[in-house]
Amino acid sequence: MSTIGDIVGASAAPPASSTTSASSKDQMGKDTFLKLLVAQMKYQDPSKPTDASQFIAQTAQFSMVEKLDELAKSQTDMLAAQLMLGASNLVGRTVTYTSLDGGDLTGVVTAATISGSSPTVRIGNKDVPLSSVKEVQTPTA
Repeated sequence: MSTIGDIVGASAAPPASSTTSASSKDQMGKDTFLKLLVAQMKYQDPSKPTDASQFIAQTAQFSMVEKLDELAKSQTDMLAAQLMLGASNLVGRTVTYTSLDGGDLTGVVTAATISGSSPTVRIGNKDVPLSSVKEVQTPTA
C-alpha cells in the first residue's frame, strides 16, 4: 500500500508544461494532506495495518506542511508591512512615476495606502501603485 509520502511526492511533481502557473487552488495544502491521510486509513487492509513508524512519519509530514503554511502566511504579512513602510516613507517627497498612458509624471506624495498586498501613494488626486514609482527626489528645503 502507498504511504501518504508516496502520494504527496508523486502529486507534488512539477507540471509538464512550464508555461502553466499553479494557483493556490492547485497547490497541495494541509487540508489535502489530511484528506489523503484519512483516506489511506479508511481504505487500508485491516489484516495489514500501517506500521507505527509509517504513521509517525506521516504525522510528522503533516506537521511540516502545517508549519510551512504558517511560514508562508507570515512571509506574506511581512512583505505587505515592508511595502507599506516603503510607501509611507515617500510621503512629502517628489517622485516620478509612469502614468497609465506610459508617460512619466512628477508630483509630491501626500499619502500612502495599502489594499491587499499592493500599496499605493497619493499624488495630487491620483492613487499611483508603488510599483509605478521610478524616481524619488529629496525634498528641497
